[in-house]
Amino acid sequence: MKLKNKKVLVTGADGFIGSHLVDMLQKAGGKVRAFVYYNSLNSWGWLDTFPKDKLSKIEVFSGDVRDLNGVKKAMKGIDVVFHLAALIGIPFSYRSPDCYVDTNIKGTLNILQAARELKISRLLVTSTSEVYGSALYVPIDESHPLQGQSPYSATKIAADKISESFYRSFNLPVTIVRPFNTYGPKQSARAVIPTIIIQLLTGKKEIKLGSTSPTRDFNYVKDVCNGFLAIANSSKTIGEEINIATGKDISIAELANKIVKKINPKAKVVLDKQRSRPEKSEVESLVGSRKKISMLTDWKPKYSLENGLDKTIAWFECKENLKLYKPGIYNV
Repeated sequence: MKLKNKKVLVTGADGFIGSHLVDMLQKAGGKVRAFVYYNSLNSWGWLDTFPKDKLSKIEVFSGDVRDLNGVKKAMKGIDVVFHLAALIGIPFSYRSPDCYVDTNIKGTLNILQAARELKISRLLVTSTSEVYGSALYVPIDESHPLQGQSPYSATKIAADKISESFYRSFNLPVTIVRPFNTYGPKQSARAVIPTIIIQLLTGKKEIKLGSTSPTRDFNYVKDVCNGFLAIANSSKTIGEEINIATGKDISIAELANKIVKKINPKAKVVLDKQRSRPEKSEVESLVGSRKKISMLTDWKPKYSLENGLDKTIAWFECKENLKLYKPGIYNV
């Protein structure tokens, strides 16, 4: 489905990936409705940083995906839905798993129910590479077993399976999109790359991290958003689970050393136990296969890790951006 002139809804549009996706959808000619999380400050998250002329062309809907009535209102008259709204912090899921069940499972169910009732033409549900758990083989393809190694990943597995059931049971045109570790400008300090960059840019000599032995497949945010668009543009992707991955991994230790060398080679990485996951919950290896997305779409990554890191560091180096973060605390 070509997105030009289509009415498109993005849930989680106020977040990291969501705000980048809104920008790309606008450039692709989509008529965007942005579903943002309702709050008393009337904050639209990262959309508030958009230029006024760009923001004026976006229809903003404040609501909560846990509320079916609001979800239906947001989705009325929409052709394509990109469902990104979710609770994603793994450490916080250890503390408050109930919230993750309500948002990630019930929220996704609300999206599916509304899409079925309103006869939405395409629905893309965002998954996560965390659903695979520690790799049983690499690269991880979409047939890899799903392993709930954190409350967060368990709720995303449930959301994926409910989405699959709506395709199989009701022929709902849904696709499960599974990005591997996304990074880039605007990312929360809960993620490892912003955590390292922020500590370095604020003058920390000791960079506190959790376990540094795990490996991850890092994908620049613009590549991930292009993956969403490519999947939406292909009818072959309906009913499928699809990785967005580079097929290359790097250990957290090696990644940290790369960033340290770029910003302050005199800094050193130290272990902070509170940042480590419980032993059985840690996912040791995540590197994805991109064979399926390459077969079904024309997508391929355009940004190398080096290039993506440089762009991300440059964004955080802007004082106006850096001051939005709290470097003195551990963001769960």
